[in-house]
Amino acid sequence: MPLDRLSFHGLRNLDVLEMAPGPHINLISGANGSGKTSLLEGIHVLGMARSFRTQKLKSLIDHDSDEVTLFGRLGGEPPLPLGVRRRRDSAELDIRVNGERAARITQLAEALPLQLINPDAFRLLEGSPAARREFLDWGVFHAERDFLDNWKRVRRALKHRNALLRHDRIDVQSIRVWERELAHWSELLDGLRERYMARFAPVFEETLAALLPLPDLTLRYSRGWDRQRALLEVFETGRETDRQMGFTQQGPQRADLRIRLGRHPAVEVLSRGQQKLVVSALKLAQGRLLEQLTGRTCLYLIDDLPAELDGNHRRIFCQWLEQLNCQVFITSVDHEALADVWQPSTDVVASQLAGGRLHSE
Repeated sequence: MPLDRLSFHGLRNLDVLEMAPGPHINLISGANGSGKTSLLEGIHVLGMARSFRTQKLKSLIDHDSDEVTLFGRLGGEPPLPLGVRRRRDSAELDIRVNGERAARITQLAEALPLQLINPDAFRLLEGSPAARREFLDWGVFHAERDFLDNWKRVRRALKHRNALLRHDRIDVQSIRVWERELAHWSELLDGLRERYMARFAPVFEETLAALLPLPDLTLRYSRGWDRQRALLEVFETGRETDRQMGFTQQGPQRADLRIRLGRHPAVEVLSRGQQKLVVSALKLAQGRLLEQLTGRTCLYLIDDLPAELDGNHRRIFCQWLEQLNCQVFITSVDHEALADVWQPSTDVVASQLAGGRLHSE
């Protein structure tokens, strides 16, 4: 379901923002510093309960405000209102779903699946494995009902094993209990990730081929430990080395996606524009697969789409967005850069931000 209403109060440099987004393509243009990224940030917090710009949500609050209030309504029968509020004098985040206080932050993610394509998205190629694990687990979370419970159990068992490793003397009986627990849930989690990747890979290959044909580019899932050995055996034989390091060195917490072009990491070979298209193909493919597996659509936030892309690749990228049955919010400094890339039949709502205020075009 697309958002049919947004209402932001006290968000950074934005004035009180009231918006009725279109169900498909929403273009927001404006000069640097006009609040375009802040608008995307507000939607991101509505879907993830966290910002993509800062770890401290208090930073979102405008200097002249006591709180930031973010409200969005998903259209449908019946509509589904979502709300997030953060007061300056409180560390607590007030999350509401359908008017009720949310028991879990994941309720927002379940209600509003979203993908962000911005400069930070390059971390999928050039960043640490943690960024790629987060990307992978977003897809598994939405595709596999058991994922969240398995993931939490892995985190709990890993925390206990690491704590025992840091003791002066290891309680062998206790650590074996947690190793068995960790190995059991880790192998289940690995199975969910592997099943998701088997579904995701062909969708990604098809999407990439349309955006930027790179037949030598490969995407491979690495589970985080030797595929020839059971994880419990890995824990037992590596216990002393892990004790010296103070943490568990192998396991699903070390999983990664290996993205290579021929024999080399893709980031070392591709131009910046090519990297953006590969990252975009990864994100678009996740949205496509979400719809195939669940019938639900993904909302896309794309910050400064024209950056690093020539006119031809902008047009190809936008053609893919037109084909997706989803809602998209796109920002751009230059309105003209995206003025002639859409088909006449495409539902495009264009707005401009100036002085913290949104104006329809």
